[in-house]
Amino acid sequence: MGKLSKLTPIISIFCIFFFIYHIIITVSSSTPPRYIAVEDITLDCGSETSGESEGMDGRYWSGDFQSKFFPKEEHNLESVTIQTPIERTVIAPYTTARVSYSQFTYVFPLTVGSKFVRLHFYPASYSGFQESEDIFTVKAGSFTLLRNFSASNHGDTMRKNIVKEFCIYVDEVNKKLNITFVPFSDTTSSNFYAFINGIEIVSMPKDLYYSPEGQTRSETPYDSKSHRFYINYNMALQMVFRLNVGGSLILPAEDTGFFREWSEDINYFVHESYFNGESVVLHNPSLMPNYSKIENYTATDDVYRSARTGDYLDWELPVDSGFNYLVRLHFCEIGLEVSLISQRSFQIEIDNNSAKDDADVIWLTGNRDTPIYKDYVVLSKEEKVEDNNKILSIEIYTNHIYPSAILNGVELFKIINPEGPEHNLARPSPASSANNPKTNKTIFLAIGSLGFLVVLTSLSYMVQLKKFTCWSDPYRGKSQRAKALSLPEELCRHFSLNEIRTATNNFHKELIIGQGGFGNVYKGLLDEGTLTVAIKRLNPESQQGAREFKTEIRMLSQLRHVHLVSLIGYCIDEGEMILVYGYMRNGTLSARLFDTNNDPLTWKQRLEICLGAERGLHYLHTGMKNPIIHRDVKTTNILLDEKWVSKVSDFGLSKMGLNNTAVSTLVKGTWGYLDPDYARRQQLTDKSDVYSFGVVMFEVLCGRKALNTKLEHEQWHLANWARKCIEKGTIDQIIDPYLKGKIAPECFKVYVEVAESCVRDQGIQRPKMNDVMEKLEFAFELQQNADAAQEEINPSGVISYQDVLSFRVVEPVLESDSCIELTTSNSELTNPSLDSDGITSTV
Repeated sequence: MGKLSKLTPIISIFCIFFFIYHIIITVSSSTPPRYIAVEDITLDCGSETSGESEGMDGRYWSGDFQSKFFPKEEHNLESVTIQTPIERTVIAPYTTARVSYSQFTYVFPLTVGSKFVRLHFYPASYSGFQESEDIFTVKAGSFTLLRNFSASNHGDTMRKNIVKEFCIYVDEVNKKLNITFVPFSDTTSSNFYAFINGIEIVSMPKDLYYSPEGQTRSETPYDSKSHRFYINYNMALQMVFRLNVGGSLILPAEDTGFFREWSEDINYFVHESYFNGESVVLHNPSLMPNYSKIENYTATDDVYRSARTGDYLDWELPVDSGFNYLVRLHFCEIGLEVSLISQRSFQIEIDNNSAKDDADVIWLTGNRDTPIYKDYVVLSKEEKVEDNNKILSIEIYTNHIYPSAILNGVELFKIINPEGPEHNLARPSPASSANNPKTNKTIFLAIGSLGFLVVLTSLSYMVQLKKFTCWSDPYRGKSQRAKALSLPEELCRHFSLNEIRTATNNFHKELIIGQGGFGNVYKGLLDEGTLTVAIKRLNPESQQGAREFKTEIRMLSQLRHVHLVSLIGYCIDEGEMILVYGYMRNGTLSARLFDTNNDPLTWKQRLEICLGAERGLHYLHTGMKNPIIHRDVKTTNILLDEKWVSKVSDFGLSKMGLNNTAVSTLVKGTWGYLDPDYARRQQLTDKSDVYSFGVVMFEVLCGRKALNTKLEHEQWHLANWARKCIEKGTIDQIIDPYLKGKIAPECFKVYVEVAESCVRDQGIQRPKMNDVMEKLEFAFELQQNADAAQEEINPSGVISYQDVLSFRVVEPVLESDSCIELTTSNSELTNPSLDSDGITSTV
């Protein structure tokens, strides 16, 4: 007993240490604490089961039949059980649905506070209902969440189920949330119905997205003025995008307790990186984020364990016009080479407006591996967009001093006001000390939880920076090198508006040398009349807006080639968007081919012009680390200098591509030149430029515009018509009459062969630009040799060749090969109409 009593304290101490050890191990090996929601309601609509059904995220869904949430409606209620499709497994809440021709309402008693509300839809052929007539409106309290919504016309082909997520605040007066489904009302039909498969309500902290008591503010990326916008409790938010940038899909069960889904960003990332030619995806799977600046439930750890970096990163997000949007950008510095302030500084632009000129994650957080976020509100502007859709862009890029920019995550919310869509254009609160007494002391506005230490560090850094930097306005007086767009000094000049006005005699109409949808082009004189330039002044209402303007500058400031137009500088004073180019004395190829009083271009001139343009395009496709796809190759974008040297111009729609990989992007270009394969699949490759150049080759050969609706229908589209004529052996009917007897048959054969291969329907059947260039050089060589032989035979006579009578495809072959039969004769050519206007509307 004595020995045992002596051992008891030892055993007790050992047990205590053993217990503490296991606690430490357990804590250290677990993820950060998750948010525990007060309410976590998962309602399986239409289910008559009294128990619960397990869903895809592991949570259990309760049936709504005879539950306390059981809906009320005006007339009869009809529930339908869905039949599981053979091709996939459907589980709760998609196995049943609440379906009705009349209005019905769910009532949820809730605690006061902010809530996630998720509506789950599974479009299917429900018994007794026509699938295409599911048109209805969904309201929650005073908010219209969905208006004339149709799930059957909305679903993603890759994902049948649809989830609509909202953030709504439940106030102290009501302490409940009514969700009402209202079928569309039409005097001609009563067959429209509403349905819902599942309703999910999850509580959230009051300040996760809202601005409690006006303390959290969001910046507005507008003008040079500092605006603040408050996400008040009298607003609802609809989640439009939640992207894990550079990372994989994060499922709801892997979130921090809110059951949010984080999607991959690859479908919206434009793959652009103009300067270094690449973007990089960073992964740090072992990272344990230091949540010293924001709450650990703001985003899951995996969002901050991946990122995209590059000198120019761009995302295009399709949204509805007429609404304001909250944009939240998540940052966490995970690059091993970056640990100090100013090692990575970059610019942020949202919706073509400057949001931040000198973002620095280390400056914001003080350390690596420390997450932070920045909020911005995009104020909707009046603009004409097709089908009420617009593109909201997020651009992050460096100013060339620093290696690259970084972004870890994106959240985008539509802001919904209770008055309805017509009142959703809310204005920001003025940035005045009256509205916020802390305004003048705040360095960074409304972004996360910035402590006193960060502010002090920021101020100290600014004081040190001021010692080495000129803080005066660099644009006063004479023109300066580009600072506003952060371009290298030697690449692009910034002109003042006064200089441009002087150069163009205040934009005198007699100096206009070109016009288009973008605006006017003026001939101008700069540097005291020693430099002749072309000045393109963009119309503010032009479809080619600020985005294309900046793309043009960034592209051409980095590209230098004899067959690419030279960009001298730009002007952005007083809201103007003006580009200054080297002057091309002989204008556009289009102007020299169509509706001109000038002498027609000779065949050798046309060949040399095509060769020059092709060399410029070949440089775009191969001269950089990743190919640059022009995306708008056409005769109006091929310019001719005083020596008839051709230069490719207008890079506003250009995209950085990936080697041997298609880029998913919205379709843009010009009808008549637009690659049909790209238009169908929205997959952009360098073969899209090949197609457009093939159309240009036929325009050069035929003297006809790419698209002409004044002709017979089968002749509208030049490329299609030319291919049909080649197949029929009637190519002679569409050649420019001026070229009669001027083209050597052997040259003609090679030229038409390569043009036909360029405009084939599928990109895989077309040659590469390098192959096109080599065959054009061969065709030009054949023409020169034939001309030399003709001159030896008849030194003082006019060179003349037999006219081509028949030129048809004998056996079509994939890729760039084709077998063509050529027949010649002295017959006359049909004179086509050359006085029709083509259509060059931008898609």
